[in-house]
Amino acid sequence: MDRLSPENLILVTRDPTGIAHVTINRPKSLNSLTKPMMTDLARAFRSLDADESVRVVILCGSGRAFCSGVDLTAAEDVFKGDVKDAEADPVAQMEQCRKPIVGAVNGFAVTAGFEIALACDVLVAAKGAKFIDTHARFGIFPSWGLSQKVSRIIGPNRAREVSLTAMPLTAEQAERWGLVNHLVDESELLKKAREVAEAILKNNQDLVLRYKSVINDGLKLDLGHALVLEKERAHEYYDGMTKEQFKKMQEFISVRDVSACSVF
Repeated sequence: MDRLSPENLILVTRDPTGIAHVTINRPKSLNSLTKPMMTDLARAFRSLDADESVRVVILCGSGRAFCSGVDLTAAEDVFKGDVKDAEADPVAQMEQCRKPIVGAVNGFAVTAGFEIALACDVLVAAKGAKFIDTHARFGIFPSWGLSQKVSRIIGPNRAREVSLTAMPLTAEQAERWGLVNHLVDESELLKKAREVAEAILKNNQDLVLRYKSVINDGLKLDLGHALVLEKERAHEYYDGMTKEQFKKMQEFISVRDVSACSVF
């Protein structure tokens, strides 16, 4: 286990399968973030991205919450300081992480915690979990993507309601609106997150990294330019494939029951 701070507020574990677990570990404060915690969380994702033994990351919070946002007792220190520093910005580092990130959300994901959840690639939520955007309530301007990402996922009208009212978005509603991939009992939360991670592990890991990248990079473009991007990266990938890689592809197909996964 990596202990990134003396208080063990950000915990990182790696297992031999290639799955790493990152836990926000300040349960008495509902995992609210201090500036050192933000720096440690950013460092954790930077380290996991560079670790070739890690293929998938599961992010969760300890206790009764995923993350209740920034610790507002130190708000000025945070918002006028490291929020401008990409090296200490956990969302920036999560977005730059090449490895798929599965978020396991229990309890509350509030404001900055909501934004950290949005930086995950797949979200599994426990029944009863709540996503809350309190930027408008407390006079905090969003800077980790909430104002832009939510509208693209659930639609602008729903996003305006979520953000301008600061009312909770339940996990149940979030699943219906497409924000959450899976809704499970809290006792099954980490099991389901691991199930998703293990399914990712079964695939070609080079292609997994490339696929995540082209999806996320394409989302920043209009559809026409995104299709061009996909074509360019496909040609680059195929041009670089060796005869040995094509042979391995054929061997892989030959030992699988293709009919079991065919949609034709």
